[in-house]
This record gives sequence, C-alpha cells and structure tokens, in this order.
Amino acid sequence: MKIIHLLLITTVIFALYSVLGTPYSLAQDIKHPNVAGSFYPDDRVELSQMIDSFLSTANPASVKGDILALISPHAGYPYSGKTAALGYKLIQNKPYRTVIVLGPSHYYGFIGVSVYPEGIFHTPLGDLEIDREFSQRLLNKDKEIFFDPQAFSKEHSLEVQLPFLQKTLSNFKIVPIVMGDCSFSTCQKLADLLKEAIANRSDVLVIASSDMCHSYDYQEVERMDQLTISYLKKMDSQGLYNGFRENKLQMCGMFPVVTTLILARELGHNKLQVLGYTNSGEVTGKKIKGFWTVGYTSCVIDASPAFSVNKEGDEGMLNKSQRKKLMEIARKSIENYLKTGKKLEVQEADPVLTKDLGAFVTLHEHGELRGCIGNLIGNEPLYLAVRDMAIESAVGDPRFTPLKLNELANIEIEISVLSPMKKISSPDEIKLGTHGVLIRRGFNSGVYLPQVATETGWSKEEFLSSLCAHKAGLAADAWKDKTTDIYIFTAEVFSEKDY
Repeated sequence: MKIIHLLLITTVIFALYSVLGTPYSLAQDIKHPNVAGSFYPDDRVELSQMIDSFLSTANPASVKGDILALISPHAGYPYSGKTAALGYKLIQNKPYRTVIVLGPSHYYGFIGVSVYPEGIFHTPLGDLEIDREFSQRLLNKDKEIFFDPQAFSKEHSLEVQLPFLQKTLSNFKIVPIVMGDCSFSTCQKLADLLKEAIANRSDVLVIASSDMCHSYDYQEVERMDQLTISYLKKMDSQGLYNGFRENKLQMCGMFPVVTTLILARELGHNKLQVLGYTNSGEVTGKKIKGFWTVGYTSCVIDASPAFSVNKEGDEGMLNKSQRKKLMEIARKSIENYLKTGKKLEVQEADPVLTKDLGAFVTLHEHGELRGCIGNLIGNEPLYLAVRDMAIESAVGDPRFTPLKLNELANIEIEISVLSPMKKISSPDEIKLGTHGVLIRRGFNSGVYLPQVATETGWSKEEFLSSLCAHKAGLAADAWKDKTTDIYIFTAEVFSEKDY
C-alpha cells in the first residue's frame, strides 16, 4: 500500500511538473558551470594555480578611497586573465560581503534584466551562495526586472568572474544578474533598485563583466576601444549608451557597464581609473587584418573624496592658488573671446584642475546678475569647463544681451565648482545653504546652486517650490511626488573679490 501511495504521489508531482514547469527550488538549487574546461580549467588545482599566477604578476596602480566597482573582461583566461587580475588584485582580502555580478546575455535574446533569486553557483573551486535577501529586493519591483532561468542556462559572462572572486575574497555571497537588450531608462531603474538595496552598506562590490570591440580588423579594435575608454574615464553613462546605439562604440557588456556608471555616480563615487588594456591580437601576436580580434580592459571605480583638506590647509577641493588660477582663466577667456571670437588656448598640468568636475560661472555687473551658465556633470577637465562656461555666461545666457568688451571692467566673476550628483530618496536629506538641488521629471529639469537659499532666505518648501515652478517648468509641488527625481550636490564657491 505504501508503494502504491508513493507511486501515486510521484505521478501527481510529474503531472504538475508537466503543467506548471519544474519548480525553481527543486530544479535550480545548484547552477553548474557552463564553460569550465573551455574558458578556464575544470581541474580545481590547475585553475587555482592559474589564477595565482595571474595575481602574482599583476601590478595595478594604487587607488584612493573604497572600491565600489570593477569593469572586468570575460573571455577565456589565456586571453583576458592577466587583464582581469589587475582589478581583482586591488580587492584582494577586502571585507566585501555581497558581490553583484552584472553580465550581458550572449546566447539568449530577451528584453530586460534577469536576476537569479536564490541557490548556489558551483565552480571547480567550490560553491557560492546567492544573497537571497538582496536579490529579492530587486525582484517584483518592475516588469522589466524578473527571473528567467534561460538567461543563465548557457551564459559565461558571469561565470568567468566567479573563480577570481573565490581566490581574492572570502565569506561573501553573490547576486548574479544577466542583462538582455535594455533601454537607458531600464539601466537607470536597475541602478536605482541597486542603490536602494545597498543603502548605507560599504561591504558591497559591483562587477560589470564586459569585453570590448570585436572585429576582423586589429586597427579598428584599437581605435574604437580608445574612444570607448575616453567615455569610461569621464563616467559618461549617457554618452556611452548613445554611442553604442549609434554604432560608434562597442562593448558586449554595454548595459551592465552603463548601469554600473549610473549607480556609481548616484552613490557618490566619481573616479574611474583604467588599470590596463589589451586585445587578443596583442596576446596572440596576430595583429593583422582579417584575424578575429577582441579588446579587453580592466577598470576600477573608487570613492576618491571630492572635498578634503588640501596641502595649504584650506578645506575644499581647491587651494588658494588653484582658485586664483581658475579666476585668471575665466577672465582671460572672456576677454580673448570678445576680442577674437575664439576660445583661449590654455594648458594645465595641475592634477586637481585636470579632474573632470562640473562648474558654473556667474557674472555680476554693479551687483546685479549679468549671466550664469554651467555644466552640472564633469565631462571635461575643470580648467576647460571654467573657460567654456565663462564664455557662455558672457555671450550665451539667453536672459541677457551678449557682453561687450567695454563692459568687462565692471564685471565681477564668481565660480562654483561642483561635487558629483547624488540622488536622494527624501527632501529631508537636503541641507539648505550646503546643497544645490537638481529636480528632474521626464524631459523637464531645473537646478539651483547652494547659494540661492542663502541669498533668498527661503525655507526648504519655498526653495523647492520655486525650483519646480520657475526652473523645471513643473507644478510647484512636484517635488512632493515620488516620480520626481531629486539630486543634491555641494559647491565650492569663490569670486574675484576674495583675492
């Protein structure tokens, strides 16, 4: 009788499987490797020795601040292992407890993002547990972010990162994410969810898995990859995404990288450092047209502090001589443009002035505003941003007629150097007089610099209502709506009267 009951139960279970599909908890508790024995050795000892060899010869440049993310290649280890080791060497023995691994889908076409919810990923070096609690915070929040096991069934982009993690970290869990075809807004949504799940934790690492250009032309790979790297160095997620869609740039992990850049900016990490670059032509010596070539780069995103105490003892990004230099560049740039119609040719080697930072230049004439133009995001070296914004403030502010040369003597210049933007979840995080604020909903946006609150004496509600109504073209109370994005930043403000 017991045997009959057991057979009956088994029959019912198999019938349910045929109708509902195999339950995740039974069928996918352990995810076995797809490319062990091809991309990397399937023998535990051989694999361990290979990674040890890569790490022992890796000599990456040092970085400042806590490392948030790595961009790491995912080709076969003989091709990209040495490049990948540059990033992994920097995180060796760090106390990360959750590692988010973002990779592209090579074999399964789908739209959106697939997050593995729970279970084990197995490699020849052992088992890695999925951070179930973290994964669940990402799922069931948006229809474009879900779990589809087919996205993982053959994929290698995540898998090749895992043995490196096992050799460099201990006591951590993983969050495996495969991205299909994604819009920029989907990348933004995923970044927002990751930020919310990370919260104030400092023990979370992000790995964006990506190879670079693929071509039968070695020169094309070199040329396109250098262009891509220029966008990476600026952490220009939108420019990178647009270049990819316009076929100007190529990364097979473009969506994971774009998401990582957005997330990094919103968490206050503002510096990407390229640790190394190579390609399969360099590795094999076959640098010829007609031979398949793939590019590989290793990058790190760290939290280099934007504001600190500098060598002269001044609190802030800039010391007195650097501020004075920027003032000289601003005034000479306006004068040169009004005389010649051309931008001032200027070069700077100061490592602070060559950082990519946002800046505003404000002009006052007899105490009245005469022009104010700026760039919120650092897309070029600071000294060039000041040069360009000074010219725009003089001749490009649509609220005023272009400045004339004979007016320049009466102009007082003020410069605001901006920290990276940080997206906030509540207006309670805004400190009037300290934070500038950017409001954005859809295509509408507006910004107030920190000094606006000081100059007007507004309350926080008056400040935000004016920003929405008069700068962003939204309803005055739009800042109370959860669909409105609010970003804060700080600014180091100085003017000619200070010198």
